Parts: sequence; structure tokens; C-alpha cells
Amino acid sequence: MVWIELTVAGILETVWATTMKYSNGFSKMGFSIVTLIAMTASFLFLARATKTLPLSIAYPIWTGIGAVGSIIIGVLLFKDSLSPLTWLFVGLLLVGIVGIKITTGH
Repeated sequence: MVWIELTVAGILETVWATTMKYSNGFSKMGFSIVTLIAMTASFLFLARATKTLPLSIAYPIWTGIGAVGSIIIGVLLFKDSLSPLTWLFVGLLLVGIVGIKITTGH
């Protein structure tokens, strides 16, 4: 269950980063509200996960999911262009996230 909470926290991090972009510097109220709700929920799920998981495990996975998710959203929705070398490093981020999960005793 803790890994599901941590995954949800990471996905919500991607949601709030995306809606923050859509909020245009918090000038669009609807997107601004969704940003704040998703941000709060993301932190709450992270806090729940850190009740069981060490911070040294939970935080990098949370930020990793958010980073990779934001990269994918940037490419798909905002037409960001990434070089092949950048994609290699995105893949390494994924390997790191999975590696941390596999090597923990939780």
C-alpha cells in the first residue's frame, strides 16, 4: 500500500506541475486551484508514505516520478523537444527509480 501512496504522490506531482504551467503564472484561476489541490494531495500522500518508508527512499522516488512524468507531459502536451542524449538520461532516471525500489527492504 505504501508504494501505491508514493506512486500516487509522484503522479500528483506531475499533475500540479502541468496545471501550474497551464495557470500561466497563477493568472488563470481554475488551473491555479487545481495546482494547489494537486500539490497539497501530493504532499499528503508523500507524508503518508514517509510514515513507513525512510525519507532517503521516498523522496527520490517521489521526485523521480514527478520529473519523468513532467518530461513526458512536456513532450506530449507542450511539444518540448529533447535530444537523444537527454532521452538516455531520462531512461537512467527510470532505471534509478526502479533500482531504488528493488533494492529496498520495504
